Amino acid sequence: MKKQLFFVMDSLGIGGGEKSLVTFLSLIDYDHYDVDLQLFAYGGAFQQFLHPKVNILPELPYNRFLRKNLIASFCSFDLKKMSARLAYSYSINTNKLNHAEKAMTYWQKCSRCYSETEKHYDVAIAYSQGLPTFYVVDKVKASKKIGWVNCVWNLSGEALLFNRSYYEKLDSINIVSDEATNHFKRLFPELIDKFILVKDIVYPDFVRKLSILPTQNKLSNSKIKILTVARLIEDTKGYDILLNVCTILKKRNLIFDWYILGEGTYRSEMEKYIIEHNLLNCVHLLGSVPNPYPYYRMCDLYVQTSRREGFGLSIAEARLLNCPVVTTEYVGVWSQMVQGKNGIVVPIDATAVADAIEDLILHPEKREAISAYQRTEKKGNTEEIEKFYKLIE
Repeated sequence: MKKQLFFVMDSLGIGGGEKSLVTFLSLIDYDHYDVDLQLFAYGGAFQQFLHPKVNILPELPYNRFLRKNLIASFCSFDLKKMSARLAYSYSINTNKLNHAEKAMTYWQKCSRCYSETEKHYDVAIAYSQGLPTFYVVDKVKASKKIGWVNCVWNLSGEALLFNRSYYEKLDSINIVSDEATNHFKRLFPELIDKFILVKDIVYPDFVRKLSILPTQNKLSNSKIKILTVARLIEDTKGYDILLNVCTILKKRNLIFDWYILGEGTYRSEMEKYIIEHNLLNCVHLLGSVPNPYPYYRMCDLYVQTSRREGFGLSIAEARLLNCPVVTTEYVGVWSQMVQGKNGIVVPIDATAVADAIEDLILHPEKREAISAYQRTEKKGNTEEIEKFYKLIE
């Protein structure tokens, strides 16, 4: 009999965790496992790349209810769902909440609108922090429950206590990098025995196959092409730093095109900054792009200005496609970077990033030396899937 696996994820929009899940599910041995996938939002850009044997479950009734406008919601006469929706909306509109606090508040107000799964699974995996974890613990019938942590999850106060009450109910907690594990140990030292390490998987064949497909955007041939792939978030991804870097490079009269793939809450601020600082001719917000890999192949530099990362999957993919990297020194960066060999690591500072980029723009031989080194690096880590099999057997 095949083992029955149940994965839960917020969505399959463009993001490192979402990309990681698609890659992970492409490697599962479907001769031995059946996989059901529950999403809380459908139609994300990465959904099209799911393995055909993954069974995507129907939309949950309460999530379908939330897609209705308020008038249609009132007309449904479902008092329980309507009151939960209004309670959550009131909470987030009257309080300044971070991501972890919003997830906690949502589950506190709305969990009663979700039913328990009818099917019993051998293993249930919450492939992200927050809502997927809460749902797996409270609503999924399974013999074993696993949490997945793919970022440096900053928790404090009530959110810390709330999340602890869920993580302590899991059988194990997978954290995708050594540095994120150390961070989690500081948050939950009493849960150390539950921690395991299965790193984000980079699957070379999958990435290379997609990298040779055509892009939906034409890139410049006459300028240095710089790429960043990340959600448009100011603090975590450091897009405020990135914009300052662009201003510095332009003042130094360097000619470049910087292509940014991703969407997020910081977009309107970025658009305003780009206009005010006369960067329209060199900074291009391309939005959510289902297949980012051709851009790595066609660009001259990959730049990451993050303050925090769980692992840095986009950097790993740039290295796989031999694109020279400049990155800030976030916690965990040294798990894959070799200073001066496969890229340049600099302090989390706009001038330091700009200096490194300028050096590589002016010295193409340094870019080529980095690419040459990257071509010698071990590509991918698909053997990580074996750790998962050991965990669930």
